[in-house]
Amino acid sequence: MKKIFLCVSAALLLATTAYATDHGEFIEGPFADASEVTKTCLECHEDAAIDFMQTPHWTWTRKQVVDGKEMDLGKINVMNNFCTSISSNHVHCSECHAGYGWAEEEYDFTDKSKVDCLVCHDGTGTYHKDGDNSGWPTEHVNLEAVAKGVALPVRQNCNSCHALGGGGNNAKHGDISLVLDYPDRSIDVHMDADGNDFQCQTCHETDDHYISGANLQTATDGFNAISCEQCHEADPHAESRLNDHAKRVACQTCHIPVYAKEDPTQMDWDWSTAGKDEVPEGADGKIVRYAKSTGTQTWKTDMEPTYHWFNGKAGITLIGDKIDPNVPTRMAYPLGDINDKTAKIHPFKVHTGKQIYDTKNMYFITNHIYGEDGFWETADWQRSAKIGMEASGLPYSGEYGFAPTEMYWRIDHMVAPADQALGCLDCHGDNGRMDWAALGYKGDPIDGK
Repeated sequence: MKKIFLCVSAALLLATTAYATDHGEFIEGPFADASEVTKTCLECHEDAAIDFMQTPHWTWTRKQVVDGKEMDLGKINVMNNFCTSISSNHVHCSECHAGYGWAEEEYDFTDKSKVDCLVCHDGTGTYHKDGDNSGWPTEHVNLEAVAKGVALPVRQNCNSCHALGGGGNNAKHGDISLVLDYPDRSIDVHMDADGNDFQCQTCHETDDHYISGANLQTATDGFNAISCEQCHEADPHAESRLNDHAKRVACQTCHIPVYAKEDPTQMDWDWSTAGKDEVPEGADGKIVRYAKSTGTQTWKTDMEPTYHWFNGKAGITLIGDKIDPNVPTRMAYPLGDINDKTAKIHPFKVHTGKQIYDTKNMYFITNHIYGEDGFWETADWQRSAKIGMEASGLPYSGEYGFAPTEMYWRIDHMVAPADQALGCLDCHGDNGRMDWAALGYKGDPIDGK
């Protein structure tokens, strides 16, 4: 029978360090399951749970305007070109939900006992969730030890989801990988474990458990985005010409010359090869990886970004949107162009792929991948397409093909030391990295074009 000997006020948290009040003497297990730990937390921190339940980390959605229409949009109902959609895959995808027991579309988002306090506040490094049990921690986790060792979040807590989403370490973002758990200065000058040692919330400031930050797909309006100007002045350089650049060039463009440092990132996912016994030509198991269950994936390190004008807002392809299978469909992409005075040239990772679509209805299929009846087990496209589309509430014609896609990801992390930032010729040299025509210029603007 667990007991609470004393409620610890949240005001006693040591906000300037990575440590919270020692809970070891206040909590006693054992706990039947993780929700019992949450009930214990609620005896002192009920307001924290109520606050958290208003945030997208819990709801996976929020109201925003897309193509002139207000709608609920978020991870709960978008489509990407990795595992495609959560619509029939909740058991697996909810591994990265900060809650317990989300196995079906219906879920009680009002149940405070289902909030997962430990995934963000584990200070022991032993808490673990996997993709097989609807967001519950694995059986080997000592819940009492973790509950006694709670702390303020550190990079490892955030990386347990944000670095591992999409099918592996650094698969999605390109600039968020497990190397950021303990990076040195060459990996990221801000998070350098022996230097500035920034935690995620140093920049992603948090108010009542609402964590700032915005990616292109789930925050198309750019709401609550963060910027370098939170700490740095708008004119941070001693050289006026560099400060003039900063008016139209994002800080990240010069100060993040490459992403996917040390840990490779997935650059392409070709689902069209999945389900076959033969390994495609060129698959080496390292850069080009093949599995019957997932198809062909291409992984690379030390990648130069793609550059695009960006005004802080994004466009996306919604579930059910019509597509042209002869051209790449942009699943998420930055808005802005050379004539947009609010836009700056910003670095991006562009993830490409081929994914299943309905050749009669001309929209992408929300593929059912997880479980005994999912594609990963059956290698049966017809069956997984039918189940996935039923879950999404969209008609399926029974005929499918594969269409090209691309998806943009902001590059904001892995900031290089100042002496490794891009120099003038990196962009304006004979072999400079900028595609001036794609950016809307007639030629290199340094030549007045």
